[in-house]
Amino acid sequence: VQLQASGGGLVQPGGSLRLSCAASGIRFSRYRMGWYSQAPGKQRSLVATVTSGGTTDYADSVKGRFTISRDNAENTVTLEMNSLKPEDTAVYYCKAELLGYYSYWGRGTLVTVSS
Repeated sequence: VQLQASGGGLVQPGGSLRLSCAASGIRFSRYRMGWYSQAPGKQRSLVATVTSGGTTDYADSVKGRFTISRDNAENTVTLEMNSLKPEDTAVYYCKAELLGYYSYWGRGTLVTVSS
């Protein structure tokens, strides 16, 4: 199983970034996909998830700014991040979950929001 995240980088406050995660080795359409973030010195926490049926969930801190979506034909999940704030700075990880059975983490991608 591989979850390959990409799209991180340095952006100014108020800017936008688009993270992508390409999955292989799993029946992607059956998995709930999610993005989690881990800031320095903090625990990893949920940013957004999208179920196999397309239902989304967001952390309160990103509602209205971030959008998660999935493409089951391409086995990808995307996180559109707008109106970025310095407190969004973190390593972002992609996760695939077959609830009650398996879960897999990708390697993170660093997002830095700074002027």
